[in-house]
Amino acid sequence: MTKKNRICLGAVAGVHGIKGEVKVKSFTEVDSDLDKYGLVENEAGDRRFELKVVGHSKELLRVKIKGVDDRNEAEKLIGTAFFVDRSVLPELSEEDEYYEADLIGLDVKTPQNSETAGKVAGLYNFGAGEILEIKVKATGKLEMIPFNRQYVPEVNVKDGYIIVESVLLNFMEDEEDGDCLLYTSDAADE
Repeated sequence: MTKKNRICLGAVAGVHGIKGEVKVKSFTEVDSDLDKYGLVENEAGDRRFELKVVGHSKELLRVKIKGVDDRNEAEKLIGTAFFVDRSVLPELSEEDEYYEADLIGLDVKTPQNSETAGKVAGLYNFGAGEILEIKVKATGKLEMIPFNRQYVPEVNVKDGYIIVESVLLNFMEDEEDGDCLLYTSDAADE
């Protein structure tokens, strides 16, 4: 499996008990499907793991890894991410579905200008919806915006870019205290 064709399904966040179970943050659409994609490998690609989901521990999965039979072995895996080849994942059925790996690194453009204004640096969900992290080219700073049609009207994975409403890229330094403020059209009208 080439690194370019790999998708991260989850990562070990901790251990559970003394028999080698680990707690895993799943990135799959249905978290308990983590073990449905066959063998997974670590980021370096030098270790393979057979996973079996055995339950939940709060918002994390409890997972048994074949060959990991005690807490000490399990603790060595904390931070390990699990990858599979993209070919084992289901095809995206809807136009507005994307794998996170497809979005990271896309150019950020505005509707008014075809020049690159930044790059997508990350995608997060803290509970209130998807958030894009963008590295703004002009400032080098990382900024976060909601990932929805209102703020990101176009995603073109094939051509390698997203369109972001230009008002969101107008980050300015507050001269008095150095705080970064986001000026929107609503704020300008007040």
